Amino acid sequence: MSKKRRLSIYGVSALFLLSACSTGGAGGKNGGSAASGDKIVIKYWTANGGKIEEAKQNLVKQFNASQNRIEVQAANQGNYDDLHAKVQAAFAAGNAPAISDLEIASTGVFARSGMLVDLTPLAARDEATLNSKDFNPGLMGNAYVDGKLYGLPFMRSTPILYKNVTMLKSAGLDPAGPKSWAELEQYARVLKANGKTPMTLTVDIWYYEALVAQSGGKVLSDDGKKALFNSAEGVAPVQYWKKMASEGLFKFAVGNTAGADASKDWDNQISAFKFGSTAGVAAALEVAKGNNFEVQTDFMPANTSYGVPTGGCHLIITSKTSEKEKEAAWEFIKWMTSKENTIYQHKYVGYLPNRVSALQSDELQNYYKENPQYKVASDQLKYAVPRPMATAYPEITKMMQDAITKAILEPNVKPQDAMNEAADKANKLLGK
Repeated sequence: MSKKRRLSIYGVSALFLLSACSTGGAGGKNGGSAASGDKIVIKYWTANGGKIEEAKQNLVKQFNASQNRIEVQAANQGNYDDLHAKVQAAFAAGNAPAISDLEIASTGVFARSGMLVDLTPLAARDEATLNSKDFNPGLMGNAYVDGKLYGLPFMRSTPILYKNVTMLKSAGLDPAGPKSWAELEQYARVLKANGKTPMTLTVDIWYYEALVAQSGGKVLSDDGKKALFNSAEGVAPVQYWKKMASEGLFKFAVGNTAGADASKDWDNQISAFKFGSTAGVAAALEVAKGNNFEVQTDFMPANTSYGVPTGGCHLIITSKTSEKEKEAAWEFIKWMTSKENTIYQHKYVGYLPNRVSALQSDELQNYYKENPQYKVASDQLKYAVPRPMATAYPEITKMMQDAITKAILEPNVKPQDAMNEAADKANKLLGK
């Protein structure tokens, strides 16, 4: 699931101020939902397309068919950036959806702006049926803001390594590797010598966060008040990427179509490796079958250790819903994150099983024997870290991305200098 996550904190603030001036009351129009007779109709806005959207629409249809009190109307709003902007605008106008996907790193921004329902009392009230301890602990770090629960893990992910086993074998390489940055470089040199592009990458902050964790570092301080990405551990990934790019071992795709371009290179067997979300496992298997090659997934290669951020989305409730609509939305969210449904979406797409009971179920354990590519992300969770949730972080990711891109593509720019400059700008935002 590498997705663009840039969300302007200024845009959020402006829209929140507009919403505060709105004259509409809760419910109906402003809750993004309406009552039809005794049935409560609520809107659910989704992000991303393809098999991901198919799985969500299928689940919504199953929920609506399972009872006659609540009708959920799902509508896709594009990628996470698109969705977040539209939810903000709708909230300001007083007609936000009752329920929405929310990319996990933006939870802090939305919660602190007053746009989300605090789910803590609902979860405490319904603990017997919710069983919050069953959610995988590695996926809960971004669910809480300032000690309060604002989302339940839904389609969650980590970045993983996708390998074209057929290309590796043809170059005489062991498909069990590479396990480290050094091994990845060795593999890349062999592939290049065989006339192949070892890897096509994008300057994606999600991947960068992984490499920082693998180096033993952090992007921001634990209190979210200081940039740490210009530390030795934060600069190491940029130095590595610059070296690999300058020697023709990594190809970096840039621009608005960078992600699609990197995926096309891997799909078309131009590149042997790619980083990608576990959400792409099902699609990758379909591509490999159609193009007649074998694919394996693996942990992202380690530096001093393994490490990855989690990603994907929570399901959240917007704060202008009426009490009746809030209860209906809560029922839907609990249903969507049940053991049975986490198994369904995991097998349909590749997103992580959110619940421990799902991961340990006979159904999934038997499934993994036939489809080991799906299990890698769950195994990798032991090395997972939450994403930063400082209010300014969506803006800071753009600063980091620009600095890393500049350092990689411009020969005379030193990674340390580029990251120092970005950190100075970031600290001004974090200090506000």
